[in-house]
Amino acid sequence: MDWIIHVSQLLYLVAAILFMMGIKRLGSPSTARKGNQLASLGMLLGVIVTLFDRQIVQFELILAGVVIGSLIGAVLAKKVQMTAMPELVAVFNGFGGGASALVAWGEFSRGMAMAGEMAGQVSGQMTVQGVPAVFGVQELASIGLSIAIGSITFTGSLIAFGKLKGILPGGRVALPGQNIINLVLTAGVLGLIGWFVMDPTNSTVFWVIFGVTLLIGLMTVLPIGGADMPVVISLLNSYSGIAASMAGFVLGNNLLIISGALVGAAGLILTNIMCQAMNRSLVSVLFGSFGGGDDAGAGASGGDRSVLETYAEDLAIQCRYAERVVIVPGYGLAVAQAQHVLKEAASLMEDFGVDVRYGIHPVAGRMPGHMNVLLAEADVPYDQLYDMEEINPQFAKTDIVLIIGANDVVNPAAKTSPGSPIYGMPILNVDEAKMTVVFKRSLSPGYAGIDNDLFYADNNRMFFGDAKKSLQGLVNALKELE
Repeated sequence: MDWIIHVSQLLYLVAAILFMMGIKRLGSPSTARKGNQLASLGMLLGVIVTLFDRQIVQFELILAGVVIGSLIGAVLAKKVQMTAMPELVAVFNGFGGGASALVAWGEFSRGMAMAGEMAGQVSGQMTVQGVPAVFGVQELASIGLSIAIGSITFTGSLIAFGKLKGILPGGRVALPGQNIINLVLTAGVLGLIGWFVMDPTNSTVFWVIFGVTLLIGLMTVLPIGGADMPVVISLLNSYSGIAASMAGFVLGNNLLIISGALVGAAGLILTNIMCQAMNRSLVSVLFGSFGGGDDAGAGASGGDRSVLETYAEDLAIQCRYAERVVIVPGYGLAVAQAQHVLKEAASLMEDFGVDVRYGIHPVAGRMPGHMNVLLAEADVPYDQLYDMEEINPQFAKTDIVLIIGANDVVNPAAKTSPGSPIYGMPILNVDEAKMTVVFKRSLSPGYAGIDNDLFYADNNRMFFGDAKKSLQGLVNALKELE
């Protein structure tokens, strides 16, 4: 009935508005939780409307998908550690892209079957070019693009997962002339999509598009170094949104078109922010790499230079009488699962009247927002979290900076060494503070694979050891001062 169609489209519009409101609120840690809830409500509304607007999938299958998906999501939310969150996001991106490709494949198969039935019943149901009457040029192009982008996202995300998990090497893995091969394959796929639009009855072309794009996803992400993974995750997130939007055109579903476009645009904006934060162009990320390992696997460095060490008791006294302490978290904090102990140490310092703040670099951790989520898990107040642009002017008036597991994002070489691979990368200006303390297991380099000049500065102290144990020692020492 017409009124059902109108109501369905209206509710789809409401769901789309909820998506936009949710994304808007994700821009701030203080409103991010509300944003997630609004976006989830929009998705639930979209699923409910689809139950009454179903044309392909049966009512029972949609309900089964909702129940099974909700259970899996609830288990993952409870069980997955913060250190594994980047890998989980990579998998989500891959599943999103793969689902879009499968939707396009299913719709095309259904359309071809319908065309066959129509041709058997009434003559003239096939156009002279052989394109089924059930599909127009736009639908066929959308099917081809959805399959291509979705397949690239699927295999590319699996490779990103493998690199983040340590299953695959974090450095560059590439064939000679890898970039040229990727460009040729991409150009070839675009040509094949054009061929598919003109002759969709040629199943060979369809399956070649599927296979080649799966290969492109593998070969695009394999050469990218681990240091660029935050950018890759953002870009693959954008790809998954674009693939979903293409699937929306295939199905004629406005909600899928809008939500996919929102995810695609948000992912591209975030990718651009990540590139700027690393002083890297997207081209250099996709066609070049630097770094590859993490702190745990890197060797010691420093040469003949010496460092000054500190210990829990001495640092506790200095923090006790400081006016302002800034904490800079990094991936090492997540690895050590030390966020709760850090929060306890910060609370003790606040009891002494210390002004405690947190400086967050855009690419700290292994995905955008990783450190914000990690600290939120420990109930760190949102108003204590400062972005790089906000906290940098404050370091000159800071007594102590505690650097927990961060490396490249505080390396002064980005400002002082033109030959360094990170030169020009915006960093946290911790070297301007009166004193810095680096919590680290060793003097090993970070993702960029270079030494950190901060370690050897006169106003820096190294607190060697596991971050959680070191912070627990600081907590105990601060309690004794009470």
